[in-house]
Amino acid sequence: MTNAQLLHLLRSEVIPAIGCTEPIAVALCTARAKELLGAEPDTITVYLSKNVYKNALAVGIPNTGMTGLPIAIALGATVGKSEYMLEVLRDATPEAVAYAKEYMLRVPATIKVDYEAPSLLYIHVEVSSNGQTAQATIMDEHTHFVTSPISHSPAANSPQDVQYPIGGTPSNSPKGLNLRRVYDFAASVDTTELTFLLEGAEMNTAAAETSFADQYGHGLGRLLRANTLTATPEMEKLFGNTLFTKIISYTCGACDARMSGAMVQVMSNSGSGNQGISCSIPVYLYAKENNCTEEQTLRALALSNLTVIYIKQSLGRLSALCGCVVAATGSAAGITYLMGGTYDEITYAIKNMIANISGMICDGAKPGCALKVTSGVATAIFSAYLAMQHSYADSTEGIVEDDIDRTIRNLTRIGHDGMKVTDDLILDIMTHKQ
Repeated sequence: MTNAQLLHLLRSEVIPAIGCTEPIAVALCTARAKELLGAEPDTITVYLSKNVYKNALAVGIPNTGMTGLPIAIALGATVGKSEYMLEVLRDATPEAVAYAKEYMLRVPATIKVDYEAPSLLYIHVEVSSNGQTAQATIMDEHTHFVTSPISHSPAANSPQDVQYPIGGTPSNSPKGLNLRRVYDFAASVDTTELTFLLEGAEMNTAAAETSFADQYGHGLGRLLRANTLTATPEMEKLFGNTLFTKIISYTCGACDARMSGAMVQVMSNSGSGNQGISCSIPVYLYAKENNCTEEQTLRALALSNLTVIYIKQSLGRLSALCGCVVAATGSAAGITYLMGGTYDEITYAIKNMIANISGMICDGAKPGCALKVTSGVATAIFSAYLAMQHSYADSTEGIVEDDIDRTIRNLTRIGHDGMKVTDDLILDIMTHKQ
């Protein structure tokens, strides 16, 4: 792939978002169906793949004080605008939220899990009003609408029946992309084309600042932040006021705010705000604290973000493998670069990541994601420092191979193929709690 193609890929995968991506995508699909209907629906039926359903059960919806799908669907049906894409709920003012809550009670949505969905990422919404009906379908990517209406029937919804917009199918497997190409792009691209990545990192850092001002989720970011009212002498003695603690507190703080329904804008990666947060904030703060140049920072952010995109394209957007693992792997690469690491040392850092936290499960989007983000980011920093000492997991250890791309593929095979039964079991547990 050329630099121009990779730049286009970056721009298409690193975009602003408000709220957790899965319920927001459901709201987006609902908004599109409503717009096609031309009226506020009086019935709503939503069909979701199990992975979308799993990630939408327990996460906060911006500006509502509520969690889960019903309020997200109601907002999509009332105030949502599909032109906003992953910022579909941008206009969710207190007045709009109050109306949506009343509407939710008056027009309760029927939500069904389609276990035979044609994609792990599948959302289909059917709406009606006064005898008129309309429908919208999102598949494969969180903002990717199929062009032809699809009446919901699992038997009829095979991938070959889906018509994609002009331009072809989603670019989930660019030819010629490997880690060496990712590195060469980051090292050679004109950095004037990368300023949006810096803006995204600053946006995500601002989201963390929001979490420090109030209690969101488990408040882990706020708790870890030194010199605050919540930081006890024992905590400061244990964690200290270090760059390490700052990176962790800011990264999981942004996650705290986002997962708990704060009305904050974040820059996402591969359809996930948490992935965007976890692959940008650690790199940005490390660069800032070490007085790295803007060029160095931009190249490190490009390396981190594109590494995540590369890994996610074989893993898939949704899986039983926590996206935090992938996002933190990008950060490990970016931080190693800022430490003066070469391509070889960057591969060492990635191997350390894959040897460490490759089995972390995704049990849905929720405030507890901040805990997993913390584990991933801490491991990224350890991995980078070990890599710079030429200490790394080699081919004698587990799923690591000498070839870095084969090592990455081993990780994604486990997440995409090997953990399918795990994914089903997770959903079963989540939906059958006593």
